[in-house]
Amino acid sequence: MLASSGLFVCFEGGEGAGKSTQSRLLRDWLEGQGYAVLLTFEPGDTEVGRQLRRIVLDPATGELSDRTEALLYAADKSEHVDAVVLPALARGEVVITDRYVDSTLAYQGAGRALTSAEVATVARWATHDLRPQLTVLLDLEPAHGLGRFEDRDRIEAESEAFHHRVREAFLQLAAETPGRYLVLDARAPVEEIAAAVRQRVVPLLANARRTTPGPGERRAQP
Repeated sequence: MLASSGLFVCFEGGEGAGKSTQSRLLRDWLEGQGYAVLLTFEPGDTEVGRQLRRIVLDPATGELSDRTEALLYAADKSEHVDAVVLPALARGEVVITDRYVDSTLAYQGAGRALTSAEVATVARWATHDLRPQLTVLLDLEPAHGLGRFEDRDRIEAESEAFHHRVREAFLQLAAETPGRYLVLDARAPVEEIAAAVRQRVVPLLANARRTTPGPGERRAQP
């Protein structure tokens, strides 16, 4: 299911790929163009989600059943979509999320010893099968991304083999529906990546609400 109003954009990729940076840059640019924008993230951008995030990422949690971990992430996504994403889209806003369903499919469906189809069924059900109009995949070799962290959470601390499986899963998802993905080399200059993202987003803004005229546009006379 694609949103009928607003625009839903997702940034995906492995650890240290620059998703948060590019999400913020896109938000700032869109707001400068006069659009109403909501910047959000998973896991943890709801009150329930913050508690779930602590459980799944805190090293003190220790070992979790793979199914338990997948269900906790699905619960975070369900609350996030119902409480944050869908209301903003209904208002006609551009919703930009740092991680979404693809992360569950890659990390829990490929990284863990779970059946990808089963994980997909749970994650899609939890999110009403709501899919972004555009997913930006920032592709990066795990060794490059993980080298940016000194202290690692439960997921970051997994083996390099785990993170390679995650990377391959992201690339496979993008290859299956290339029209809804933009795959970029995360090692490229930050502004070069941001420009490529803006170029892809502009044609998708027809249903997005503006709060002010964009640069160079005149406000209509009453």
